[in-house]
Amino acid sequence: MIIYKQVSSQKELQQILELQRKNLKNVLSVSEREVDGFLTVEHTMDILQEMNDECAHIIAMEGGRLVGYALCMHPKFADSIAVLRPMYEEISRAIGGKDNYMVMGQVCVDKNYRGKGVFRNLYATMHNKLPPGFDTIITEVDGKNKRSLFAHFSVGFETLRIYHSEGREWHLIILE
Repeated sequence: MIIYKQVSSQKELQQILELQRKNLKNVLSVSEREVDGFLTVEHTMDILQEMNDECAHIIAMEGGRLVGYALCMHPKFADSIAVLRPMYEEISRAIGGKDNYMVMGQVCVDKNYRGKGVFRNLYATMHNKLPPGFDTIITEVDGKNKRSLFAHFSVGFETLRIYHSEGREWHLIILE
């Protein structure tokens, strides 16, 4: 049985990094990226821990093994990861001074658990665990990551805007 919860241990953070490494764009073949999607950002344990201390990440666990995660990234981390700075600039342009949103910093489901509702339940849990006063989740998806775009739209995300940065098309999306 899969359990959805917030990260509560260093071991769980390590399991996030392990699953992340297996799904980074630079380690997957072109056909794997097209079929299964891919991750763009590789986090360090330090930044992952700092983000978790502010708002605990959401994970899916089965039998003590992490099978999926959705990273919570408070707006105060806007300058922490270089590749995400343009996203925060676009968020600011799109929603003005609003600051009661959480960025979903990355979502990943183990290959053996895809298509089983894990993605949907990670987001449902994240939405339910938002800090008081937060009512919106915002994220961005590489335009070439069709699987991820489809999955996000299927759980209710809507496009805020599409922009280009570092030679890529990004879809800034929102779930209210």
